[in-house]
Amino acid sequence: AKWRGIRSGNFGKVAAFSTQTYKHMNSGEGGFLTTNDPEIAARAIVSSGSYMLYGRHGAVPAEDVFEKVKLISPNYSGRMDHMRAALLRAQLPHIEEKAAQWNARYDLLHRRFSQMKGASIPERKQVEAYVGSSIQFRAEGLSREQIPDFIAACNARGAELKWFGDDEPKAFTSRYDSWKYIDDIPHLPNTQKVLSNTLDMRIPLTFDEDDCTIIADIIEDELSNFL
Repeated sequence: AKWRGIRSGNFGKVAAFSTQTYKHMNSGEGGFLTTNDPEIAARAIVSSGSYMLYGRHGAVPAEDVFEKVKLISPNYSGRMDHMRAALLRAQLPHIEEKAAQWNARYDLLHRRFSQMKGASIPERKQVEAYVGSSIQFRAEGLSREQIPDFIAACNARGAELKWFGDDEPKAFTSRYDSWKYIDDIPHLPNTQKVLSNTLDMRIPLTFDEDDCTIIADIIEDELSNFL
């Protein structure tokens, strides 16, 4: 559609399009927005649920634009549609089976971190029912200054770690005081102390238990190089 020769979507700073059923472009559910304002585009990408992985977006503005908006834009993670809902419903009957597979991998890694020099991990309470799709441990043998180099060394060997104690949010990990859209954030020294050496690793089911053993070996090997 056009108005006086200008196509719809070219009026104002932002245009929103629905691609629900019966629309000119039909994806069943969903939609998109267009803008030629890089700051609005950056805010929309962060708000949509990109975490600090916005660089992977296919139409991303320049990094300096994100520096202005990434800490003041809440992450709404608004990405559900009927197609995703249908995929999720099909997975529900298998959730207990998947949980057992995750926990077998998690428990192996938990045992290894419990025995690893320079690392610590809390014991899990026997009454707790958990699903170990990720694992967190503390690199207590390392100083804050050593942790980025340790992470880089592990990542270079395929054991990807994230750090909750970084001053800047990275990927899906961040410290509570990073977000500038919350006013009057208190200083929580004990929380910051715990986060200062807390690391995170995802445990996808594409890893088998042998993979988890290799990953633990890599982390232990690299940790020993910094102690």
